[in-house]
Amino acid sequence: MAEQRLNPTRINLITTRNRVRMAKRGYDILKKKREVLVLEFLKLLKSAGKDRDALYEILQKAYKTLGTAYTYTGNYELEEAANYIREAEPIGLSVRNIMGVKVPEIKKGEAKTDDLLGMLSLSVAVDDLNASFKEALDTIIDVAQREQGLKRIVLEVEKTKRRVNALDYIVIPNLNVQAKQISMRLEEIDRDTFSALKHVKKRLQKGS
Repeated sequence: MAEQRLNPTRINLITTRNRVRMAKRGYDILKKKREVLVLEFLKLLKSAGKDRDALYEILQKAYKTLGTAYTYTGNYELEEAANYIREAEPIGLSVRNIMGVKVPEIKKGEAKTDDLLGMLSLSVAVDDLNASFKEALDTIIDVAQREQGLKRIVLEVEKTKRRVNALDYIVIPNLNVQAKQISMRLEEIDRDTFSALKHVKKRLQKGS
């Protein structure tokens, strides 16, 4: 960052000192933001790890249930049941704001089932299969929601970290140097002016 050269005036000194105060205030705010985001990241990371483990177990259970249903009812009844299950409603997406970061919240739609399905004589195995894959879908959505949140928070933490470092190591030190240089130059001008006035006064006294 190139250092900006300012004229040594009192207005520029006041302006530079105000910029230092604003930069320090921004630094404090960004540090707090980074801390909040890191805490939220750790919270989501812990939940995401548990969700992935749970999802693995749920999928294992669901495919095991599929095998059981196929064994007890055969392929024909499974296909008949599938014909009366409509596609799920579109997944809804909203956002939650965490310190300026838009974290997605995914809302699952309810699967619509044809009324005729309830009238069919289905085995318990088919009912268990339906419940198992519904649980798997719900967990997949939860995992996707948290992992998308993690990605966005990580990106924002990195961006905030760069801004904090820029303020701490570049912007604020440069502004302090500018303020010091202007202050020193003003003091030098004041000394020169005082010396010149003193010299003029002596000459006037000699002339009188």
